[in-house]
Amino acid sequence: MPSTVKNATLLLLGRAAVRAHALLGDPAARVVGMGSAHDPYAEYERVRRAGVLVRSRLGLYLTASHEVCSSLLRDPGFGVLPPNALAPVDSTAHAGGRRLVNPVEESFLARNPPDHTRLRRLVTPWFTPRGLRAQAATVERVVHAHLDEVAARGTFDLVGDFAARVPIQVITELLGVPNADHASFARWGSALVNAIDGVRDMGEMRALHTALREFDAFLDDLIAFRRREPGDDAVSALVSREDLSREDLVATTGLLLVAGFETTVNLIGNAVLAVLGDPAVRERLVADPSHADAVVEETLRTDPPVQYTVRVPAESTVIAGTRVPSGTPVMLLLAGANRDPAVFADPHRFDPDRADVREHLAFSSGIHYCLGAGLARMEAAAALRGLFTRFPDLRPAGRVRRRPSRVIRGAAHFPVTTGTVPAHATHRHPMVEITG
Repeated sequence: MPSTVKNATLLLLGRAAVRAHALLGDPAARVVGMGSAHDPYAEYERVRRAGVLVRSRLGLYLTASHEVCSSLLRDPGFGVLPPNALAPVDSTAHAGGRRLVNPVEESFLARNPPDHTRLRRLVTPWFTPRGLRAQAATVERVVHAHLDEVAARGTFDLVGDFAARVPIQVITELLGVPNADHASFARWGSALVNAIDGVRDMGEMRALHTALREFDAFLDDLIAFRRREPGDDAVSALVSREDLSREDLVATTGLLLVAGFETTVNLIGNAVLAVLGDPAVRERLVADPSHADAVVEETLRTDPPVQYTVRVPAESTVIAGTRVPSGTPVMLLLAGANRDPAVFADPHRFDPDRADVREHLAFSSGIHYCLGAGLARMEAAAALRGLFTRFPDLRPAGRVRRRPSRVIRGAAHFPVTTGTVPAHATHRHPMVEITG
């Protein structure tokens, strides 16, 4: 059987099997197989009601417990899974006889110590609090430049015209990428992130392979450019390392670029959805733009861009009274842990003023705590301040279309208008979310 037909068949059978298990009530199947239009938070509550650690017929365990998630993220006895470990087909791409590096799957994000430690240490200096403070003026400049662009339109796509453009420009400037094409970056990032929980069909497979080929060529050119003309940036620093293999150099550079904007794109979109859905929050933010920081933090708790992650024990171990064999995946429902009533009072209520809001796990924890968390917070807060200062009557102008990934939650298309809200419109905005 030709590989394309075989892969298409395996993908179809895999999806059918997951959906069948989902219909039978399997918790993991319901989380990963119900589609991006389905409310994931209802599923996390199902898991919570079923127990602290819940077994799935798919060969893994799940937990929505904040205590368990936090503990396993910090436990050196638990590691990340290798690329494609849970995928029904191998999504590896090739070009010119060479295997292409997938930055999301092959960077330090998907590595365990000592490789994780070695590679992450190389780029940490560019994301320290001191380094980020130096970027504050750049972030404000970029935000207001893009607000100037959309101001004259009246109606625009919050994602494509603003939320994606801001972090792409910021991260490419930070990393010393000349003449960055935001449209290409958005396309590459979308293809890579949409496939992070496994490609769903051959269309996604083709989109992923196309993105990997184009991104690989771009990274080769960028690396060659920085070899010729080094600068004071992270890419130049990586290029100067003679102990890095080409694969590690491409994977690390690619991850910084993609992860450097994808999380923030979704965070901005989710935060704006929250503000437009709650008149009291909007009124407070318009009256006090400094409230944006708290709104961003509560968005990270209630609707985080990264919904879950997976860890595996190196040895057989006991979790919450259950013996878990070595190598068995444990799905940590971070977004569910963020609504754990054992930690957060009235956990489903959006309350930017709650004192313990930063106890969330939106950026993970332990050695894999998100390197760009500070930059994402800074950009999202600046975006909210700018949007609702410039456009206090911002409102939805159509349906919000969610991206297809279940791991990554965010809007793919979010039409908004800057027009005046009618005086009688005091109810929550009816924003219908549909799947991609």
